Amino acid sequence: MKSRISPNGIHLFDRLSGLNILVDELRPKEAIWSTSPRQVSVALTNLCDLHCAYCYAPKHKASLHIDQVFGWLKELDSEGGLGVGFGGGEPTLHPDFVEICKRVAGETQLAVTFTTHGHRLTSKLVERLKGSIHFARISVDGVGRTYEDQRGKQFSSLLRGLESIATLSPFGLNVVVNEHTVAELDAMSELAQKAGASELLLLPQQATAAVASMDGVVGLALQDWVSNYRGKVRLAVSEVGASGLPTCDPLPDERGLRAYAHIDATGMLRASSYSHVGAKIGDAGVLSALKRLRNTFEIQGETQP
Repeated sequence: MKSRISPNGIHLFDRLSGLNILVDELRPKEAIWSTSPRQVSVALTNLCDLHCAYCYAPKHKASLHIDQVFGWLKELDSEGGLGVGFGGGEPTLHPDFVEICKRVAGETQLAVTFTTHGHRLTSKLVERLKGSIHFARISVDGVGRTYEDQRGKQFSSLLRGLESIATLSPFGLNVVVNEHTVAELDAMSELAQKAGASELLLLPQQATAAVASMDGVVGLALQDWVSNYRGKVRLAVSEVGASGLPTCDPLPDERGLRAYAHIDATGMLRASSYSHVGAKIGDAGVLSALKRLRNTFEIQGETQP
């Protein structure tokens, strides 16, 4: 098991089983806290072969080089990072996606996850990824016609992707919650259970150039659905959309850049994929950029411990 020293105690994590143990009887001094965020997401590329209106990912062309990514993740691994989530864009469009996953899984202690639309999960790709992925996420925004209207792809193709991902690793379903999908949460919960998913991640829609944020009516409907949920698949919610929903935070003193950071496809380190503030990762490495970004938030008077 990998250990991480945090304000809340000693955090032990097993990436194979997903087991987390927090020894909170111990309260380490700040001087020895792990400097890496607990989790980092990496947009390997901005490329995507879908054109969803609610997608927040940048649309200009950009991709990261395998050596850059691996070097940064080695740094974060050495300073207490527990996991990396690859995204984009569509991460499977990156030419070195498989090799990146293999190197990180084989040469670090980080848990390797990725988020995909699922339409490129051929049997060949899944076979090449086996042994390098600890958890995967597939985006399912509605069922049947709703999905097809939202994503512009056949729902039957998505179902084939679900069959493929189930043979790769434990996996979860993601759903952007908006006026089109909120009425289909029961159906998506049933789909998640039928497909063998272990988690349904709720992502309240955030504003983009094309769509507005999830409105109050949809928000209340979501709260009501969560309150009455009795399904067997566990629920999770994005931090940015968690307001008003019942959540549990086992690490209340580990927030901001100690908990999470995002690296975009241009090599900019940000507090999240939605943040407009960033620090370019240069030759000094990702931990140097992390320090500069923390200083930026402190200067601006924002809390990013």
